[in-house]
Amino acid sequence: MGSSISSPGASVEENSRKTKNFNPRLQLGQHNHQFVIAIHPHISRAAKAIWELVYMERRRWVTLLIIMCLFAGSTGRGLEIKNKVPSPLYNHTLATILVEYASAVYMSDLTQLFTWTCSRCDGLTTGFEVLELIVDVENCLQAFVGVADDLDAIVIAFRGTQETSIQNWIEDLFWKQLDFEYPGCTDGKVHHGFFNAYNNTIVRSGILDGVSRAKEMYGDLKIMVTGHSMGGAMAAFCGLDLALIYGGNNVEVMTFGQPRIGNAAFASYYSEVVPNTFRVTHEHDLVPHLPPYYQHLPHKTYHHFPREVWLYNLGFGFLIYEVEKICDGSGEDPDCSRSVSGNSISDHLSYFGVEMGCDTSSKCRIVMAPSLSSYGKVDDKGNFALSRSPPSKFISKTKSQPQMSDH
Repeated sequence: MGSSISSPGASVEENSRKTKNFNPRLQLGQHNHQFVIAIHPHISRAAKAIWELVYMERRRWVTLLIIMCLFAGSTGRGLEIKNKVPSPLYNHTLATILVEYASAVYMSDLTQLFTWTCSRCDGLTTGFEVLELIVDVENCLQAFVGVADDLDAIVIAFRGTQETSIQNWIEDLFWKQLDFEYPGCTDGKVHHGFFNAYNNTIVRSGILDGVSRAKEMYGDLKIMVTGHSMGGAMAAFCGLDLALIYGGNNVEVMTFGQPRIGNAAFASYYSEVVPNTFRVTHEHDLVPHLPPYYQHLPHKTYHHFPREVWLYNLGFGFLIYEVEKICDGSGEDPDCSRSVSGNSISDHLSYFGVEMGCDTSSKCRIVMAPSLSSYGKVDDKGNFALSRSPPSKFISKTKSQPQMSDH
């Protein structure tokens, strides 16, 4: 088991504001290994209001940075991210599969999600078997663990922020860090809200239980962890947790539209422990730009871990091609998403033409058939985990698997 972090005991803040539901138009695409034709969705009024909030918060951040620089001077330098293992190979096909899992975990009908019959539970994820479905009603969190026959892997997905609560965590992104005291990580700091959402709720115990049972039932399968937005932040902490338990070569992490979650020291540590990691970003998506990065204050601000894959558009006449650029190993490649302004909600809510976000505007709304109550217990706060041990339909695999590479 991995060491635990020193925490002041702060819980995930309860959502306090609501906005109207906004669903972007799905992007239309034709996929191949390098390009995808895409059409941008419109930005709703609710999204514009959220962006105005982000803009004001970023201005406050810049003001604080200027004040600090007056005292600290401008001679500081950013911490170089050192990955001691060969860089993994990016797999486009795997990305288009995992993004569907990151989308499906948003669904509010738990009966359909648990039985994998929801409207987002088809396509490239058909045949997936859910073993554990964790719902933290108190903190509006949701995740699942299951086995994917085609990937020969355990897949874990975390739900991102609902539109009704996105303002809450954007307001909480700035200057709230915890000391990260894992062995081998010196001067590491992480965002307290994102870390607590994974480590100090029922989510972590449910995930670890699901992974343990999956390995008992199906053998030593590799583990793939994914999530979008705040779900991507939780997926990263989960991937680190599992890498310390099962070994970094057995865990792969791929997130979509993930915010920064720690400082430069943490990013360096993470890249060494979980080398098989990709952060997919999309055009002007605002969330990967938050909390802001500043290279002259590497220990006090935030720094992405590598490796980023930036999706951006190239136009040729009436055609728009979406290019997948593999970024450098620094985590903060100035020629990738950092080269553009982060000002788009619509880019955040669509990846590879797949809709990302909740299917309802209601705060933490869930639907569940009474028959599912036999699969789990509800605690005194209304949180629960649904667990099952289905008949084995997969052959137990013990052979080693290639890590995120095309064949």
